[in-house]
Amino acid sequence: MQKSERLLQAKNASLHNAQEALEKSIEEISHIQAPQNGIIADFISNRALLDSQRSLIKHNEEWVAFARGEVELAKEQLKRDMIEYEKYQYLQLQEIEAIKKKEKIKEAKELDEIALLTFGVKERSA
Repeated sequence: MQKSERLLQAKNASLHNAQEALEKSIEEISHIQAPQNGIIADFISNRALLDSQRSLIKHNEEWVAFARGEVELAKEQLKRDMIEYEKYQYLQLQEIEAIKKKEKIKEAKELDEIALLTFGVKERSA
């Protein structure tokens, strides 16, 4: 269960990093200014820069989606592990109760034997 908790924390950190990268790449595209005049090479390089930034944004969006999926899988695994842990705890408690019950029965039998022996001695002496 602790392993699953650590895994979930790591996946949440990865998701957080992916979201930050996406936000940063979206912010960066807003800072790219198209040239208002100049040679065609400036326009072409600006266009390439915009395409590159859009590609980065798309990559980061895919990374965020993947990280969200990983977080969901980690949550499901943690939930399964917690259920298994609870089952283990319950079964352990049941086993302890069964041992206590057996010991009470054994103790009661011993007391009955002592009582029968004591009763038999009193009857013989009377």
